[in-house]
Amino acid sequence: MFANLALARRIDEAEASLSTDIADCIIRRGSVPGAFSQEFAGGVAVCGGPVSPITKIIGAGFSGIPGDESFADLETQYFRVGASARAEVATLADPAFAQRLTGRGYILNGFENVLALPIDPVMRGTPPVPAGVTIEQISDQRSFMDVMIDGFESPDTGVVSAPGEQFPRAELERTFEDMAGARGFVRYVAVLDGEVAGGATMRLFEGIAQLCGAATRPRFRRRGLQTAMLHLRLREAAAAGCDVAILTTEPGSKSQENGQRAGFALLYSRAVLIKRPPV
Repeated sequence: MFANLALARRIDEAEASLSTDIADCIIRRGSVPGAFSQEFAGGVAVCGGPVSPITKIIGAGFSGIPGDESFADLETQYFRVGASARAEVATLADPAFAQRLTGRGYILNGFENVLALPIDPVMRGTPPVPAGVTIEQISDQRSFMDVMIDGFESPDTGVVSAPGEQFPRAELERTFEDMAGARGFVRYVAVLDGEVAGGATMRLFEGIAQLCGAATRPRFRRRGLQTAMLHLRLREAAAAGCDVAILTTEPGSKSQENGQRAGFALLYSRAVLIKRPPV
């Protein structure tokens, strides 16, 4: 699968819309002072609080470069709530956008990889499921959050993590709760021998199946749960008429390895650039 500009723009627009949906849930809840969501440089700038995973600029750099005044106004909004200005910039975006960021004092803090797989109607077949495992959609938010956060708090080996990309458990719980209100969002759990062993998410948006995250509790790893949850989501995305599935992973992670084994191709990366509040 080839990552041309049109496909990269489409994928980043889907990512931006997810961040907007989550931010809108936070704003409606009214519990985070200074939360906002606004268009910026063809993408969006959102703030869910000073340590929220969704506090970032995403999807920007595909449609014009803002002037310094627009950058300064946005940075002031972030700094006012104690948040860094954080931009996730696609390698297929206009290089001038990243140049403007670095010229304003943003520093490279890491990378994330975007993988994609064309969805074929053949994927509607029954996915392989290990013996003793059932996978189902779930509405119980507590069970889902517990397994996802347990998995995220114990990252798998082989991951090249960006410094500063870990988030407090309470913040992750709030993010998962608000994510459930996003358009087209679905949650799954894998149950092994009667115990919730893993969880996964998917969001369907304009023909794109965003595989937003999956996690397995450490003691249940290497038993095929991730693969089984991946195939189930692909089957349901095919049934919903999606034409492409995407994964966003840390470089060198087990998630990337699993995705590529399942046929996902590395399309492009995003550079994570951060400007911290003045001391």
